[in-house]
Amino acid sequence: MDRTLTLSFSCPDASGIVAAVASFVAQHQGWITEASQHTEHELARFFMRMEIKASSLDFPPEAFGQHFSPLAKQFGLEWTLSDSDKPRRVILLCSKQEHCLYDLLARQVSQDFRFIVPGVISNHEAHRKVVEAHGIPFHFVPVTPENKHAAYRRMEQIFRDEQADLIVLARYMQVLDEELCRNFAGKILNIHHSFLPSFAGAKPYHQAHRRGVKLIGAPCHFVTPELDEGPIVEQDVIRVDHSDTPEDMVQLGKDIEKVVLARGLRAVVEDRVLLAGHKTVVFR
Repeated sequence: MDRTLTLSFSCPDASGIVAAVASFVAQHQGWITEASQHTEHELARFFMRMEIKASSLDFPPEAFGQHFSPLAKQFGLEWTLSDSDKPRRVILLCSKQEHCLYDLLARQVSQDFRFIVPGVISNHEAHRKVVEAHGIPFHFVPVTPENKHAAYRRMEQIFRDEQADLIVLARYMQVLDEELCRNFAGKILNIHHSFLPSFAGAKPYHQAHRRGVKLIGAPCHFVTPELDEGPIVEQDVIRVDHSDTPEDMVQLGKDIEKVVLARGLRAVVEDRVLLAGHKTVVFR
C-alpha cells in the first residue's frame, strides 16, 4: 500500500480555501487521491480532509509543516497531518463486560483498519489472560471513591508512557474525572449503551424498557466532563417490541455496541472526524 498523508483542517469559511490548498499540493508535485469538504453554516466554518500520496511530494513528509505553515496562517487553519506509516496508538479501558474489548482486539489482529493497542487498563482482573495472550500489557487499576484521584493520575501516566494517540472506553463502567477529560480533550472515545441523548446514565436499557421504546441503539461519542454529552461520532439502532425484556435488550444491544464502537474508532483513526462545536463532521 502506498504511503499516504492525510491533511485535515477547519477554519473560518472564506473564498479560495480549496483552490489555495490544492494549488499548494500541485506546486509541490503532490497527487491528491481523495478529498472531502463541508461548510457548517451555523458556525461559518469550513472543514476539509485530503489524502496525498506521500511519494509524489517534492519534499519529505517530515517537512510538510515547514512548507504548509504560511498558508495555514493565511487562512487561520487548525490542521493536523497523519501518516499511514504511523498507525494510531490506542489504549483500551474496560471493566467486566468483554464484547467491545474482544471485538477491538480481534480487529487489531485482522488489521480491519490500522491501529495498535499498546496497553489495556481495567478496574477488574477478569480479562488479563486474554489481553496478555495477545501480547499486550494489562494494567490493573482499581478505582474506589477513596483512590479516584490517584487512580486517574496513574492512568494518565500510562497514556503518556505508551504515547497513546487515543483512549477508548470499551464498556469501561467508571466515570472519568474532570481533570483527565480536560487533559485529553478530543482524544477519548466512549460507547454508550443507549441511543443518546435519550436514557443517559445507568441502566439505559431498563430505562428504555420502562418507556416502551421500539428502537434501541448505541452511540460512539467523545468524552467530556459532562456525563454522556460529548459530540457523537457514530450511531446505530435495532428494532425491539413489547415481548423483549430488559435482559433481551441488553443482549441485542451488545452487537450494536461493538459494531458502532469499531466504526467510530475507524473514522477517528482515519482522520475522518473533525469537531464542530458540540457536533462532529464525519467524512465517509
